[in-house]
Amino acid sequence: MAANTSGCCLWFTGLSGAGKTTIATIVVEQLAAAGHRVELLDGDEVREHLSRGLTFSKEDRDTNVRRIGWVAKVLARNGVIAVTAAISPYREIRDEVRATIDNFIEIHVATPFEVCEVRDVKGLYAKARSGDIGQFTGMNDPYEEPISPELRIETAGRTPEESAAEVLTYLRSERSIA
Repeated sequence: MAANTSGCCLWFTGLSGAGKTTIATIVVEQLAAAGHRVELLDGDEVREHLSRGLTFSKEDRDTNVRRIGWVAKVLARNGVIAVTAAISPYREIRDEVRATIDNFIEIHVATPFEVCEVRDVKGLYAKARSGDIGQFTGMNDPYEEPISPELRIETAGRTPEESAAEVLTYLRSERSIA
């Protein structure tokens, strides 16, 4: 039996390698185990399935984030907890998406650049440093941190489970979810 929850959007944002998808996946699993209707929209998967062909120009990144936001809005208005995990580097477009979704919860996965680079399992930072990747967020393309996110998770020196627990604690205490 599904828990009685109105829909919302948990918008995880942060640098590549910050831990967005890892933390979001744990949160999704915990919410589903508690009986909530929940769906994960991973930035890499959305880019592969809904945004194939887009480049990493600012215009295309904005288009990708708008697409993720539209899907999250549809899910949330139908009572689903939409969990997004996407770099979404530009504050203006995140705020634009926020304005379209009721019960939008921005979660900044605040991981220092140096820690993200060490964690980089995809080898993207090395490729960006060698020039194989241009417009790499945080290196030669900006990442604009949220000014007032509902939640800021400091991940350096913490396990993904500890970070996910912080999100779930916030949802219980501030939003009566979880």
